[in-house]
Amino acid sequence: QVQLVDSGGGLVQAGGSLRLSCAASGRTFSDNTMAWFRQAPGKEREFVASIGGSGTPIYYADSVKGRVIISRDNAKNTVYLQMNSLKPEDTAVYYCAAELRLSVAYDRPDMYVYWGQGTQVTVSS
Repeated sequence: QVQLVDSGGGLVQAGGSLRLSCAASGRTFSDNTMAWFRQAPGKEREFVASIGGSGTPIYYADSVKGRVIISRDNAKNTVYLQMNSLKPEDTAVYYCAAELRLSVAYDRPDMYVYWGQGTQVTVSS
């Protein structure tokens, strides 16, 4: 059974940092894209960042570019999201996603097969 476990969220002040982790089990995703999405209350789930199986290509949403870094450790079957200079508008539940069905659609949540349970990130002003 495939499982993605998201962790690392929390409450942080504006300007602070957090590192999210997503640990996969049940199969390896070293040959497939993994990504992070987020969903704020009352809003649709939106793309944050994605990373290819070998570590490239990497894509970022414009809203987070320059402030976040996505990385992965295939030996641990884990993907990370380092978030810096956090803003109140970054407040959301962050979800890990895996197994992209169409490589060009990396920013579409409906193109991913597996999802983590989400981890809450709250940024206070």
